[in-house]
Amino acid sequence: MCGIIGYVGKRPAKDLLIQGLQRLENRGYDSAGIALREDEGLSYVRAVGNLANLTEATAGVTSKSTTGLGHTRWATHGAVNEDNAHPLTGCHENELAVVLNGIVENYLTLKDELVAEGHTFSSETDAEVVAHMIEDAYEGDVIAAVRAVYGRLEGHFTFVLIHHDEPHRLVAVRRQTPLVVGLGDGENFLASNMAAFHSETRRMQFPSDGDIVELTPAGVNFIRAEDGEHVSHDVAEIDWDDERAERAGFETFMLKEIFEQPDGIRETIGDRVRHGVLVQDGLGLSEQDMRELRRIVIVACGTAYHAGVVGRYVIEEWARVPVEPDVASEWIYRNPVLDKDTLVIGISQSGETRDTIQAMQLARQLGARTVAITNTMGSQITREVDSVLYTRTGMEVGVAASKTFSAQVALMYLIGLELARQRETLPHDEIEFILDEVYRLPAKMEQFLNGSHPIDEIAARFVDQPFFLFLGRHIGLPVALEGALKLKEISYIPTEAYSAGEMKHGPIALLDEGTPVVVVATRMNIVYDKIVSNIQETRARGAHVIAIATDGDEEIQHHANDVIYIPKSPAFLQAVLATLPLQLLAYKIARLKGLNVDQPRNLAKTVTVE
Repeated sequence: MCGIIGYVGKRPAKDLLIQGLQRLENRGYDSAGIALREDEGLSYVRAVGNLANLTEATAGVTSKSTTGLGHTRWATHGAVNEDNAHPLTGCHENELAVVLNGIVENYLTLKDELVAEGHTFSSETDAEVVAHMIEDAYEGDVIAAVRAVYGRLEGHFTFVLIHHDEPHRLVAVRRQTPLVVGLGDGENFLASNMAAFHSETRRMQFPSDGDIVELTPAGVNFIRAEDGEHVSHDVAEIDWDDERAERAGFETFMLKEIFEQPDGIRETIGDRVRHGVLVQDGLGLSEQDMRELRRIVIVACGTAYHAGVVGRYVIEEWARVPVEPDVASEWIYRNPVLDKDTLVIGISQSGETRDTIQAMQLARQLGARTVAITNTMGSQITREVDSVLYTRTGMEVGVAASKTFSAQVALMYLIGLELARQRETLPHDEIEFILDEVYRLPAKMEQFLNGSHPIDEIAARFVDQPFFLFLGRHIGLPVALEGALKLKEISYIPTEAYSAGEMKHGPIALLDEGTPVVVVATRMNIVYDKIVSNIQETRARGAHVIAIATDGDEEIQHHANDVIYIPKSPAFLQAVLATLPLQLLAYKIARLKGLNVDQPRNLAKTVTVE
């Protein structure tokens, strides 16, 4: 949710902090601010709205400070205003400042205690409570104060502290929310996401839950909050290049990332197949484990959940294992039934999705085997599971996921094929055929993305429509769900997505003359005729049908008003290809409406609160 950047070193901190916040702004935010350690005390600049407002407010600020921290806030407690913008202080604003990501759940109780002791508050936030508590506990050592306060806080959070009396030093602590350290030469960084300082260093360390991080120009120390013991963490070299985090000539990050999907799949499947044989060490299961597996549960949120629904279809069809995809935020409160023969797969592009992390923690407690699918090395979810499979798309900046979705689906294909091979539920030659077609997917995606389609014309015709309906069946259902989500997220048009077979059980009442209905109608023998019948039912109510169809299917033109064709591919693999026109349709409509597709309102790239 919120973005954090901190710096200690030999260079002026102000511009580095602003640049770091600019790298984080696509996570979603509504205000921003920085704090700098000056000789006479701490100085602050805060602003509401776009980061350009903070940049403008700091333009006239001259500072030689080489220690500071910055924050982009996504409001959870308190209104969106400058008083609630971070950094936040205690009663003595020149002494210390705090930025916080996450939620302190018992902050009201703590605030009442502090007010009774005479503390005066200037904001409505939970973060200010932390600042006052550390102010109370401080006796000349920030780390000791943080240790004293940490155990009294309930919730999930990361906070970073700067204190005037301890120059060239930042102290941070994390509990179940993101924090990463960047190592430089005579300077060091910390942030909620490596994107904040990736242009400055590729050497990273990833603190564990309960770690206090002491950051100085000379180095980084990690101390357990619980017992004060020093711990160490390996240094990781991250090889994402800066070019992948820039727009590279595209008008937006989202459009760039839509076009990066073929390469993302190539990288994701790359060395996982050797000499025609799948290599799935990341599953953490022996051959016997895979043969004896009785059930798979896939937990995720948003777009990642839709990738999990695709996984249900392909794994059940190919490997003949029952699969239950579920929304993580609901699953964790269902008292789920699990055992050692159940595999729980958690999907999260950031690896920091709060609900999905809780689901994986619960799954391990209940004795299930666990595996995470994520795009982020060292993220929280990787520490909560038995094994990890990484998507390899590079940094995804746009808030609305695109390339991470297709890479997640590609991993679902590989998992399904590996399980089928071990369980002998598909002939070897069929596995080889499907695997070859998976390898062909990136080229087919490029064929579509570089081709000519009526998407611009369709978008222009329906940009002012107040409502869209998306329909799909079988493997087309998760595609319809994802297409509808994209349109909602970036164009703010109310949208519903349903199984086409359920249309007559209620959603058909929404149809009116000219209502745009997007139907995933790719050639799948098992449901194609059913989809055509559903299209006819919508047309009979005056709806305007936009069909996503397979190249060469001329019959569909007799049933739909508009047709967007995708390349031919086996039925289950069409989920990736059919998503492309829906991403582009949502994108074109949003751009015609003049909206910022990289930073949709009210959304954040990483959802770290329930």
